Amino acid sequence: MATQKTSKIKTPKESKLLTGQEIKKTPRAKKEIKKVEVAAPEKKEHYFEAVGRRKTAVARVRLYTKKTGLEVNNQDFQKYFPIKRLQNKVFSPLEKMKISDKLGAVIKVKGGGINAQAEAIALGISRALTKFNPDFKKRLRRFGHLTRDSRAVERKKYGLKKARRAPQWKKR
Repeated sequence: MATQKTSKIKTPKESKLLTGQEIKKTPRAKKEIKKVEVAAPEKKEHYFEAVGRRKTAVARVRLYTKKTGLEVNNQDFQKYFPIKRLQNKVFSPLEKMKISDKLGAVIKVKGGGINAQAEAIALGISRALTKFNPDFKKRLRRFGHLTRDSRAVERKKYGLKKARRAPQWKKR
């Protein structure tokens, strides 16, 4: 039988120490901490926030008392909604309350199509107006601005072509 030699693998540190060399540690430079003066935070504007939904569109509406005009996704609402019918739909809650020149809104909207987004914004503005002035609730309800339209696309079922459309029936 032959005997096998096993040798331990040495790390570079161990091999230098075995040869008699010493490892010198160099001192690290200390980091200097710089003091930066921070300006006093600006006073945030007060706003009334509400959420409006329609189909798959969701609109977060913030009504500001010191701003005018509507800003949708960082654009003017007339640029975002080029169709006059959609502009009227978005602006109607403010017009009906005769407060369009006193309040401004910043709106973030996502999902759905352009029509669903317009209706979601109108609902969000109406809800924010009720937070701004609870007396508006009765008038907005009468105009139909506070009712959430719950209609959405029905899901497709297996065995059918669409939600309810069955495949064509053949007698033979």
